Amino acid sequence: MEDLIRQMLVGLGEDPDREGLVKTPSRVSRSWGELTVGYSQDAGAMVRGALFEAESKEMVVVNNIDFYSTCEHHLLPFFGKASVAYIPNGRIVGLSKMARVVEAYARRLQVQERMTAQIAQCLMENLEPMGVAVVLRAQHLCMMMRGVQKQNSYAVTSEMLGCFKKSPKTRGEFLNLIRD
Repeated sequence: MEDLIRQMLVGLGEDPDREGLVKTPSRVSRSWGELTVGYSQDAGAMVRGALFEAESKEMVVVNNIDFYSTCEHHLLPFFGKASVAYIPNGRIVGLSKMARVVEAYARRLQVQERMTAQIAQCLMENLEPMGVAVVLRAQHLCMMMRGVQKQNSYAVTSEMLGCFKKSPKTRGEFLNLIRD
């Protein structure tokens, strides 16, 4: 990867041997390793490794989970907050695992729509709850720095599965709970 970064610097008209850029290829390579660590993480295993029996049948919500991801179209960041909920069906998962699932999918080249669905599907398949709801709200630097250059825009995506999809009342309760 370092050779590719050097070539990119040359292609941009830069001198990769000047003082400020000598270590840039190495830094960028390490940075991309961090930004894409999600490819080496098994989000489903994270969930399965933290399941506990519980009699609760009420909604569990983790709100305002910060995330940072990279747009697969422009390789620019998008970032925001995730709200994730489920209704237990005999088992609960450690709350931190919900945030870790968000992180595992965020740390890949992504589009927000797919990331939203992946988080919901992972929880639905591995926790087997009565339903899952995920809402992501994000700002995209590809829209802010280039193209339409709209500084205050954000995108909201949602995925509702199980009882959140079937019951307007359940969906409404979730959306009310995550309202700022």
